Amino acid sequence: MKKVFLFMCAGLLSLGASAQIDAPQPSPSAKVEQKVGLTDVTLEYSRPAVRDREIFGGLVPFGEVWRTGANANTKITFSDDVEIEGKKLAKGTYAIYTVPNKDSWEVMFYSDANNWGNPQEWDDAKVALKATAKVETMPFSMESFGIFVNEIKNDGAVLDFVWSNTAASLPFTVPTDTKTMASIERVMNGPGANDYYAAASYYHESGKDLKKAHEWIKKSNCNAGRCFLDVEKKISYRS
Repeated sequence: MKKVFLFMCAGLLSLGASAQIDAPQPSPSAKVEQKVGLTDVTLEYSRPAVRDREIFGGLVPFGEVWRTGANANTKITFSDDVEIEGKKLAKGTYAIYTVPNKDSWEVMFYSDANNWGNPQEWDDAKVALKATAKVETMPFSMESFGIFVNEIKNDGAVLDFVWSNTAASLPFTVPTDTKTMASIERVMNGPGANDYYAAASYYHESGKDLKKAHEWIKKSNCNAGRCFLDVEKKISYRS
């Protein structure tokens, strides 16, 4: 009888080890992919909820390093080198750690993105860049923590960290002009109609050499047998 009982227990343990229950996570994962200019920005993080708790200064103490989310590291990936507060951050993937305070947050881009939460041993040598995010109190409360890429322009955007009634904002810039100019110079060695049109449009929108833009739009019309009259008129007027 004892052997039968042990056999049944072993069977139940085996079933328990192989069973997997599908249930929602209290802090669901999120992934954001955003193009800023010509740079790809990807965010991967978990979104804890307020659940009637005091968040900043309570659940998340002021003046202490926070994982900036829940569960595994919050990760950000830049496909190009970017600039934050005039400092260069090389392209790649980083864990984002923050030190929230009432008036500002310290934001750290940590080169080791393979931790679960805060590293067991913090290494200042792995902080690739440190910056200060401006804090604002919102007139409403956001239940789920969120990181957003907002105020998107050709040359940059803003990382917004939002939870409860607090928003911390950190601007960054991307090398759109450098990449576009390099592309224009490369392609202009043997351009086609679409290349002339793209180059002329960029020059027009960026307020660069409008005479050259006018020249290119004419070549675009001639080579393609098409008329981009609206753009040409705008360039002609401004030049």
